[in-house]
Amino acid sequence: MKREYIDTALSHFDDGCACSQSILLAFSEVFNLDETVAKRIASTFGGGMGRLREKCGAVTGAFMVLGLAFGNVDPKDMKTKLYAYEKVRELNARVQGEFGTTLCAEFLRKKASAADIAARAHHRIVCRSIIEYTVGALVDILIENGRLSRDS
Repeated sequence: MKREYIDTALSHFDDGCACSQSILLAFSEVFNLDETVAKRIASTFGGGMGRLREKCGAVTGAFMVLGLAFGNVDPKDMKTKLYAYEKVRELNARVQGEFGTTLCAEFLRKKASAADIAARAHHRIVCRSIIEYTVGALVDILIENGRLSRDS
C-alpha cells in the first residue's frame, strides 16, 4: 500500500509535476481533493518554494497532506491546530533525520553539481529519493494516527 502512494507520486513527478504537486496529488483522492485544485495549490512550492531553494517542495507537499488530515477548520480550535503543527514537525524531523536537511539548496549542494541542475538531472539524482522517502514517512504518520488504513 505504501508503495502505491510512492509510485503514484513518482509517476506524477516523472510526468513533469513539481515535487510538491506530486505528493499532494498522490493523496488527493483520499481527501476528496479535486486534482486540478491540488495541482494549482501546490504548483508554486516546487524547487524549494518557487525555486527559491528554501524548504523542499516534497516536504511542503507532505505538509499540505498533513493539513488535509489533521488541520483545523475553526480558527479558535487551538488543540487541533497545535496537533497538526506537531505532525508537521514530526514529518520534518523524519526527513531531516534521513537526509540531514529539509532545505532544497542543501539537498542539491550535497548530491548534484551545477551541471546536473542545469540539465535538470537533479530530479533523477536527488529529488526522486526525497519524494520516495517523504511519501513513505507521510504514509506511516497517517496510518499511525488513524487517518489512513493499512489497506488503503
